[in-house]
Amino acid sequence: MATTSIWAVKDNLDRVLNYASNPLKTKETDSGYEYEGLENVIDYAVNDDKTERQLYVSGLNCHPSTVLQQMEQTKRNAHKEDGVLAFHAYQSFLPGEVTAETAHQIGLELAHQMWGDDFEVLVCTHTDKKHFHNHFVINSVSWTTYKRFLNKHSDYDRMRRLSDALCEKYRLNVITDPKKGVHYSEWQAKKQKKPTRRTLIEDDLERAIASSRTFTQFLQYLKSIGYDVKTNVKHIAVKPPGAPRFFRLYKVRDDGTYSEENIKKRIIEQDLYFEKRTRIKSKYQYHGNIKKAKKIKGIKALYFHYMYRMGIIPKNVPSRRKVHFIFKEDLRYMDRITEETTFLCKKKINTIEDLENYESEISNKIEKLVKERRCLYNKVKRCRNLERKEMIQKDIETISKEIKDYRKEVKLCEGIKQRSLKIKDKLQIVKEQENKVQERSSKERKRNY
Repeated sequence: MATTSIWAVKDNLDRVLNYASNPLKTKETDSGYEYEGLENVIDYAVNDDKTERQLYVSGLNCHPSTVLQQMEQTKRNAHKEDGVLAFHAYQSFLPGEVTAETAHQIGLELAHQMWGDDFEVLVCTHTDKKHFHNHFVINSVSWTTYKRFLNKHSDYDRMRRLSDALCEKYRLNVITDPKKGVHYSEWQAKKQKKPTRRTLIEDDLERAIASSRTFTQFLQYLKSIGYDVKTNVKHIAVKPPGAPRFFRLYKVRDDGTYSEENIKKRIIEQDLYFEKRTRIKSKYQYHGNIKKAKKIKGIKALYFHYMYRMGIIPKNVPSRRKVHFIFKEDLRYMDRITEETTFLCKKKINTIEDLENYESEISNKIEKLVKERRCLYNKVKRCRNLERKEMIQKDIETISKEIKDYRKEVKLCEGIKQRSLKIKDKLQIVKEQENKVQERSSKERKRNY
């Protein structure tokens, strides 16, 4: 059984190659390489200890000793030295499943079938781990046609199928039922316990089930909160407001919790009667004159209004108002939004003009501090007195901390400017959708009368 993967190299061709071929790396040391750059990848791939003194290093349409120069020359000939520089792929086998010779032979055959005579490919078999694995460094530009290798989804599917076929040829195990992994952003959100688009849909589906007595009412509830619903299809699909695509109900969760049959069953099984909730009248006590109080305006008011629409404020007050799906999605960025709102309040920034003026002021301070730090660096180089040198270095550390703090504020200012535009767009979209829902409901009321 072999697992495969392929990704783009964009920053440095030489570094990826070095990653594949560096002779200084040892068998016991984990490189910690983050799979970026080409020189390091090649340096790593033909590492002496990892490849049994380079017995398992081969080149397709190139020679391992001059692979970097050949790849660069191909790019110069094609006038395509920018963009994606190369692709780095791997093929990994189970521990004890293959010998080094067999793994390398499979890698060579895979490279030949996949990239043939069009691309320069470095093939290296690593034997430093219990699981033998092949590294492929593929030039992004063909040396024969000067066309780019685009690495489409179909290319990876073809690579996986070819790898499986070669495993069958050499009588190795093949994955017959591969499991589809979740998107990285979704995995990251679950890890940090932040809401994702799917979890927000699940919340709305739960509310719709609890508020319905029939499946038709369930669908009507979803429509009333802005969902688009497809019913004239084999599998009912829903699209939250602002989402780019539809989600099939039975696929919202892998276990089929929200299949049509399960939803109908849950609606029938839930209690038909609920206790009537007694409404508690809240009492508020205000100090001072409300009429004379200063109103929040500008960008600060925009942020506060947005947090109100997200259901975040007023704090600790249970709200019965419906929160639009578009606003719910931004709950995952709540820490950042809170930080930006706090910044606006602390710096007493009310308008975009105030924000730009403050950003300009901070940028000037950073520029002065950078010049001052540069002068101190020069003093350190010339200074021969150790005590004086230590004092100057402490001053450099203090200035560096100030610069770091100011740069954070500049980044916050940039973030606020960008987010304020997005907030305005989202508020406008929601306003238009709410108007459409109100028009639709008023027409239905008139029809009933």
